[in-house]
Amino acid sequence: MTDLIVRLFVPHADDIADAAVRTRYGLVAGVTGIVCNVLLCVAKGAVGLLAGSVSIVADAVNNLSDAASNVVSLLGFKLASKPADANHPYGHGRFEYLAGLVVAALVLAIGLNLAWSSVQKIVAPEPVEFSWALVVVLALSILVKLWMAAFNRTLGRRISSDTLEATSVDSRNDVISTAAVLSCAVVSQVTGLQLDGWAGLAVGVFIVWSGVGLVRDTVSPLLGQAPSPELVEHIRKRIMSYPGVLGTHDLMVHDYGPGRQFASAHVEMAAEADPMESHDLIDNIEQDFKDEDGLIVTLHYDPIVTDDPQVNDMRNWINQAVKQIDARLTIHDLRTVPGPTHTNVIFDCVRPHDLALDNDELRRRVSELVRERYPRCICKITIDDSYVSSRQ
Repeated sequence: MTDLIVRLFVPHADDIADAAVRTRYGLVAGVTGIVCNVLLCVAKGAVGLLAGSVSIVADAVNNLSDAASNVVSLLGFKLASKPADANHPYGHGRFEYLAGLVVAALVLAIGLNLAWSSVQKIVAPEPVEFSWALVVVLALSILVKLWMAAFNRTLGRRISSDTLEATSVDSRNDVISTAAVLSCAVVSQVTGLQLDGWAGLAVGVFIVWSGVGLVRDTVSPLLGQAPSPELVEHIRKRIMSYPGVLGTHDLMVHDYGPGRQFASAHVEMAAEADPMESHDLIDNIEQDFKDEDGLIVTLHYDPIVTDDPQVNDMRNWINQAVKQIDARLTIHDLRTVPGPTHTNVIFDCVRPHDLALDNDELRRRVSELVRERYPRCICKITIDDSYVSSRQ
């Protein structure tokens, strides 16, 4: 069913790097969700009012809020597709993240409201009228929401959308809440126990817990989270795959919304090579990233002396030695300035953010390692913070 809907309503569906295709996915998901949720709200609302069940009415209101969430998601995709302008040169892609945050906040608010209504029902319980119409409507609701959860999860993963992933989680929560309501209605009919309020409270607590997680997940990209280890490794491997590239470091990735990422990095190349050829290679790497990954990359050329065996040996030794302090430490841009009494060894050291040592202590530890091997050398170390995930 999902593939059929995509084929019917999303032209060029495989070209997910195209902003227009991505927007079309969002519109299809939003309209589908609005239609399904409004129908479920009407059906469950009618049954809940007739049965006098606070949990079923709350479940119906939950579907209505889901429809509102779908409207928010739809608007988010539409606004995110706006092109860049003078005030927003990187586009409007973060509207999609904002839409995801609004959906998460709505989920949290619904959970709190349901929990409060359920507490009132526990304090003042009222009998719930059982009917087969109630069973049929709730069972159909579970089936529809199961499909919606899978539908939004599939589309969300296909276009890497946190908003659709959040909508999928919300639909999953609806399955759990409706199943709990149905189970308690059956148990109450069989045993006579009034479990309606308790069922609503359990569902409300679960939705609140889920909403908190969704808020955390949707806030992270807005705050500027580290790029995924997979993306970091992909960029590193692609850069290193070009002949003449000796190393890369200082990678930074800026996320302005799905499909709108910008990256910068330093590329080490032989200082003895023709600078015009090196510059041309860097231009080609940047263009290849844009053409093949839709990623705008800016590369900085770092010339490295390669015809001095002593400097090469020192660079390799120090790069391995610093891993005695922490396996994630690396160095780059090493050069030496010999003098009559000592040699200055100048290089950068990249530290992960969670390293226990502060910058001064790290400089001291690295300097001691180097002095043990090269007694005449004095280290001049610049500490660089890593802007990529330490999980790589």
